[in-house]
Amino acid sequence: MFTRDVAGQGAGMGKKKGSSRAWLKEHHDDIYVQRAQQEGYRSRAVYKLMEINEKDRIIRSGMSVLDLGSAPGGWSQIAAEMVGDRGRVVASDILPMDALPDVTFVQGDFTEQETYDRVLVALGGQPLDVVLSDMAPNMSGMPEVDQPRAMYLVELATELAINSLSPGGAFITKVFQGEGFEDWFRQIRIHFGRVVSRKPKASRPRSREIYVVASGLKAG
Repeated sequence: MFTRDVAGQGAGMGKKKGSSRAWLKEHHDDIYVQRAQQEGYRSRAVYKLMEINEKDRIIRSGMSVLDLGSAPGGWSQIAAEMVGDRGRVVASDILPMDALPDVTFVQGDFTEQETYDRVLVALGGQPLDVVLSDMAPNMSGMPEVDQPRAMYLVELATELAINSLSPGGAFITKVFQGEGFEDWFRQIRIHFGRVVSRKPKASRPRSREIYVVASGLKAG
């Protein structure tokens, strides 16, 4: 199951309740959560994508964008604003997502071929300009379990991006630093002309997440 900004699970029931209360307090006190509520966005994650796009100018008017791990829809919401009436956004998540204007949503498990194929159908065979992925597995709190799961999702998203983007296209993905990251990073640099990492201000400081921005997909 894919989630955004997932809280880790505690070892015992009391610890879980305490951790949950602390997380809820942090969440409600979070300036980005408050700002998202005030500005009508579905999640605090929109500010991560906004900052990335301000720095790297990846998403522009008229582009075609795919958003993987989209629920509750923050990134799709802001991507639709960025591409405007002449652009298009296709979104996918294992979780349900309330409808958004000008966004086509495919619900399903992206690790399964059937969902992967339905995403391709929704794209209508048209090349993409940008693939976004904010996917993450449900975290167990055990790095030896969580990291391989996270890297598997990153690798699936990378495969789809390389196969579906038009030459010159871009890929923005969340990655957790750890085992498998360096090998993946070396591989992605083979396929894209420019690859940089970003740690947006809206990312929680303790999180190992970073965002890799790969642009200029090489032909062939």
